[in-house]
Amino acid sequence: MSDCETRDEHALSRASEDYLETIYRIAVEVGSEEASVRSVDVAEHLGVSKASVNKALSTLKEAGMVEQSRYGRVTLTDEGRRYAALVWRAHRALRTFLESDLGVEPQTADAEACLMEHVLSADTMERLIAYLERQGMVVPE
Repeated sequence: MSDCETRDEHALSRASEDYLETIYRIAVEVGSEEASVRSVDVAEHLGVSKASVNKALSTLKEAGMVEQSRYGRVTLTDEGRRYAALVWRAHRALRTFLESDLGVEPQTADAEACLMEHVLSADTMERLIAYLERQGMVVPE
């Protein structure tokens, strides 16, 4: 069974996946998947209030996806990091396909990939990634 198959049922809501993916992306941008991030950075990145982030973090904590320090910094758990990496990989694969194969403008491709990543099955994502790889495009894990 591949890592993607573990996400087939989309255990989290679309909104929770977006928050998880954003935490992951910010952590990677600062240099490490294990880095802690500030909730205010998550709010800025998503264009939402800090209160919305705090509510989402509560949900993600209950799901065992994140931990939050006493001073508010957020870190992904191992499970959260795996899940977020799958969502982010799906996003990149979809964006690549939309731009490269269909000629969709980058900004539109990014926005639509964000919508699609939450509803496609693991099997479909694996097939898309395999297709892209056959075309010579690599979607890093």
